[in-house]
Amino acid sequence: MGERTKGIHHITAIVGEAQENTDFYAGVLGMRLVKKTVNFDDPGTYHLYFGNDQGSPGTIMTFFPWGKAYQGKVGDGQVGVTAFAVPEGALAFWRSRLESYKVAFEEHQRFGESYLKFEDPHGLQLELVERGIGEASGWAGSGITQENAVKGFAGAVLYTANAAKTAELLEEVIGFTRKEEQDDYVRFVSDGELGNILDIKQTRVGTGQMGVGTVHHIAFRADDDVDQLEWKNRVEAYGLGVTPVQDRNYFRSIYFREYGDLLFEIATDPPGFTIDESPEALGEELQLPKQYEQYRKRLLAELPPVFARPLE
Repeated sequence: MGERTKGIHHITAIVGEAQENTDFYAGVLGMRLVKKTVNFDDPGTYHLYFGNDQGSPGTIMTFFPWGKAYQGKVGDGQVGVTAFAVPEGALAFWRSRLESYKVAFEEHQRFGESYLKFEDPHGLQLELVERGIGEASGWAGSGITQENAVKGFAGAVLYTANAAKTAELLEEVIGFTRKEEQDDYVRFVSDGELGNILDIKQTRVGTGQMGVGTVHHIAFRADDDVDQLEWKNRVEAYGLGVTPVQDRNYFRSIYFREYGDLLFEIATDPPGFTIDESPEALGEELQLPKQYEQYRKRLLAELPPVFARPLE
């Protein structure tokens, strides 16, 4: 295993209305809708996945759209900010684009990097930052060229109820390296090129409340099933309870809550999103796990239509 994850596999958040969510991430941010399926634990709810052209690990932002759910509160025990990487020189394009879609943003510095910080329509805290490493996105459209397109994750800012213990877990168990400290943040890096940076906010911001506009969990990468089981043993040896392996069709998952109250997942890189759709047709049709296929007609009638579309 080598005792080091490559970094973030995916981040999953709770949002509001599904088409509004899709219009923002596919239309405004230009990410590809790579999978349209259901929440395996709540099949009356969509699970939408956005990423690069293939939905590669390190690029995948996923959502549970609960249109009538209550608004959550971003706070301790959550990913506070999700940061996306864009190519070097692309921030000028994104300033103009966000302005054109009337998305309010502010600019700030962290660890010598310039960030554009803004919210999605449902209150998720997002950032864009230029990064030279990481492959360019193979997806272009919505008025965005590959020279400016979102590559994938730059990283995330973790809000924790116990900064020391969260840092200890990242270093001693998950395999991030503590790099530097600045003001209220400590930066950790992994070996990957995308989703390889985590910043821990050291002071508490108040207890978070799960709901619309909050991150549900953050997942880290495992090479395969064997690697994942080794991670499971490692986390359990550290003293945390870990779920049995859950089959999510496009990857397999284990979950655990760490001492700072964040819900962590370790997800396998394979098999990926082309197991039930061709690369050219990703995200076009509703895909169901086999246990729900018998309910397809009913689910299609109950779930609102959702599709990636150009925005005027």
